[in-house]
Amino acid sequence: MIFYNRVFLYQKKRFMGQSRVQIIGEEILYKGWSTLKKFTISYLRRDGRREIHAREIYNSGDGAAALLYNPAERKILLIRQFRLAALVNGHPDGFIYECCAGMLDDLDPEAAIIKEIEEETGYRVPGVQKIYEAYATPGAHMEKIHIYTASYDKSMRVNEGGGDVSEQEDIEIVEMDYESVPQLLTEGKIIDAKTNILLQWAWRELL
Repeated sequence: MIFYNRVFLYQKKRFMGQSRVQIIGEEILYKGWSTLKKFTISYLRRDGRREIHAREIYNSGDGAAALLYNPAERKILLIRQFRLAALVNGHPDGFIYECCAGMLDDLDPEAAIIKEIEEETGYRVPGVQKIYEAYATPGAHMEKIHIYTASYDKSMRVNEGGGDVSEQEDIEIVEMDYESVPQLLTEGKIIDAKTNILLQWAWRELL
């Protein structure tokens, strides 16, 4: 059992949207790499009845992700790394394919993903193209992910990549042909949601 240091913050109403939802309480249940808060809300149902709900929400900040593609050589660049959450939830070994991604860490989304691309792959791309942004798990998590694509070529390689050693990252760089994208998707080899979405973009736009 986990024991939380509960810190009551306030009991003041905050009105959201057109006042169908009123936040009437907020408390910190846990604070570490991520923060877990419990919110108490007054919720107006569509039938006109108002109810009191309690919801727990994680906040670890927003993130950004990007798929790298080489139009001249018709290749995409993915990474492969260990994810403990995947392992404990049934993945055979926890090593999964992903696109480049990371938290914003007080940077704007574009600057953050360009930094992550260089750290993880060793490529210094001159720019990225935004596709969209989405909430990763809006039922329980505040994180919004900004999704990009970026073209690369061999001249942009400035280091070996592999991730930030100070953060204990150990990242394998995996380059694949465009033609491998349908197989990756249809055979279920991509289990990371943001990467799955970006590879569907690649299937539609690059093949």
